[in-house]
Amino acid sequence: MDQNAAPDTAQLMEQILYEVKRVVVGQDRFLERVMVAMLAQGHLLVEGVPGLAKTLTVKTLASVVHGQFKRIQFTPDLVPADLVGTRIYNQKTGDFSTSLGPVFANLLLADEINRAPAKVQSALLEVMQERQVTIAGESHKVPSPFLVMATQNPIETEGTYPLPEAQVDRFMMKVMVDYPSDEEEFVIVERVTGPAVQVNAVATTDQLAVLQAQCRQVYVDPSLVQYAVKLVSATRTPEKHGLKDLARFITFGASPRATIGLVEGARALAMLRGRSYALPEDMTDLVPDVLRHRVVLSYEGLSEGLTSDSLIARIMKQIAPPARPLEHEKRAA
Repeated sequence: MDQNAAPDTAQLMEQILYEVKRVVVGQDRFLERVMVAMLAQGHLLVEGVPGLAKTLTVKTLASVVHGQFKRIQFTPDLVPADLVGTRIYNQKTGDFSTSLGPVFANLLLADEINRAPAKVQSALLEVMQERQVTIAGESHKVPSPFLVMATQNPIETEGTYPLPEAQVDRFMMKVMVDYPSDEEEFVIVERVTGPAVQVNAVATTDQLAVLQAQCRQVYVDPSLVQYAVKLVSATRTPEKHGLKDLARFITFGASPRATIGLVEGARALAMLRGRSYALPEDMTDLVPDVLRHRVVLSYEGLSEGLTSDSLIARIMKQIAPPARPLEHEKRAA
């Protein structure tokens, strides 16, 4: 990767963030995770109470990068064709034509995804993994770049359908969005009740595709990849990593997608921070977001009030990250 590419990328992403933050107040960590997902070509599962600007963030981001934005409100009466599209019969011509659904967009917001039954949720499986939809035996590619952000409301469980583990695993990260601070809420009220802010498009989807290609060239040291492998392995077989007491609290550990997500996420975060190489802190910052939805707790773990985040914290405490490469060079010198 060109050494000058990372600073240029950081500058462009800074411009994108600046435009988004003209509308969205606070939520810095959430915005950073959205940027990471876009660069790493991953998908986001977002959990937070209503009214925290989740929809506004994705819609604004689509405007800033000249992308197409679609929003699907998941409800119990949806059918898969409402998402991916269907074949329609034309009585005048006697032929069938394909009507593509709202998943054909650059940024897709699946709002309250757990309000639709599993049959509808599973309609997103193919498009999230293969970036295509099959209708009547014919495959249709979705636009590139393509990002799915699904939201869940944690305060309501009545009338909801928990996402199957197979689909949850398709999401690169699960991000928890919290309430704004008092100062941020004051600014939110002023901004919403004041004159509307018009954002400027500072990038194109073609530029974003180039940035995604550059992201794959960010250098990740083999010791950092090994660190990711150990973390994920510890969620499956804790006893092999000196965490025998955790085994009874975990039913299923993370899949290889988690290891890939850690490496790709570290690359993207390094680019955002203006570097052409990943450091250990790039990966450790993302570990809870990448693993929390992939670690399935046992009944014993749930009964003791444990969370996946608390178990991940214990694993991270046990497995130390590798030393920073620059520190090795300093000691050698």
